[in-house]
Amino acid sequence: MKFLTYNIQYGKGKDGQVDIGRIVGEMGDADLVALQEVERFWERSGYADQVELITTALPDHYWVYGPGVDLHADQHSTSNKGARRQFGNLILSRFPILSSRHHLLPKYGSIDPLSIQRSALEATIVCGGHRIRFYSLHLTHLSSQTRLPQINRLLEIHRDAIHEGFPISGNLKGLDWESGVNDQTVPADAIIMGDFNFHPDSDNYLRMVGPISDYGGYITSPAGFVDAWLESGQDKISGITSLIRGVSARLDYCFVSTSLRQQIKSCRVDEKALGSDHQPLWVEIDL
Repeated sequence: MKFLTYNIQYGKGKDGQVDIGRIVGEMGDADLVALQEVERFWERSGYADQVELITTALPDHYWVYGPGVDLHADQHSTSNKGARRQFGNLILSRFPILSSRHHLLPKYGSIDPLSIQRSALEATIVCGGHRIRFYSLHLTHLSSQTRLPQINRLLEIHRDAIHEGFPISGNLKGLDWESGVNDQTVPADAIIMGDFNFHPDSDNYLRMVGPISDYGGYITSPAGFVDAWLESGQDKISGITSLIRGVSARLDYCFVSTSLRQQIKSCRVDEKALGSDHQPLWVEIDL
């Protein structure tokens, strides 16, 4: 199965033009897609509803959207009082999305650098007979110190998922909540894809995969995550997906539950994509 994560920068490509059609073309034949920086009703993108544009262009995919930023859309307030100016994460799947949850991550206010509400969008999906939780994630760009609480919250979300249970749980027999809830199982396995905004040699990275042992390798918890890029045999510093102040960086990742690590078949960065300031990351996992 082909997994893709792509920070699309609201479709603004390397030529400075906003083109959602180009983004859709660069998504190819992906089975599960995690997109970041998808927006609705912003002037800079022509007041377009990019969620509608993308999902209409991909009618064979199920989808869920989770905005981190959610503001009054004054341009549409007279014609549609429900319209919202939004900016966030989108998940698309060739397989039905059984349930989803949208998690807002800790945010620091700022009077100088731009600070944006970030979030993790979660979808429970059955693919290839395997039930997983799939996340589209975007962490803050501000600093390592402001990312760490977000990473800690993400790991708490993963840890607590089974304990919290399905969005509707309990004995539903005879109740009007029963329809459509055939299985309340919450999968232990998760795949987290997105723009993490950290380097692979950072403390933030170690918080995801575990500390480095004095004897070599990472001390990864059995209930934790591995970096699919490393597990596929790639060099840790390669796989450049963006630039920070003109310096090449690997910022986009796929972290996979340890129980799935042997099913990771390949990873690659699409270096030819022009639709954003990031490059798409492709991962093949045999489920």
